Amino acid sequence: MITKAKRRGRPPGSKNKTTARRGRPPKSATPATIDTTLDQRAGRYGLFLGQAEISQNFKQVVYHYLVSRGKTLDVDQAEALEMIVHKIARIINGDADYSDSWRDIAGYAMLISDRLEGRPR
Repeated sequence: MITKAKRRGRPPGSKNKTTARRGRPPKSATPATIDTTLDQRAGRYGLFLGQAEISQNFKQVVYHYLVSRGKTLDVDQAEALEMIVHKIARIINGDADYSDSWRDIAGYAMLISDRLEGRPR
């Protein structure tokens, strides 16, 4: 995506703030739990290769039209659009009746709307 600012990463050695905020240690993943999770996701969202193909094609279209119109996005806008595209691809490739996917799209759009109205979160 074309953004107005460069992505800012965490400094080397910094801790994952999301996990620290929740007060829980990160889950340890074993090959068996990873396999179970991947099988569950495939059941809900379809094969990853199909979802990836749809998502990447959508992102290319978005990128093309941003460039052709000379537009740039703030980093949060670019990320929200990419996540919305990701969720749309999951809906197309998998279970279109899974309400969390639709709710996630609304959530990403709301994050941008709130920030533009002076209520960042």
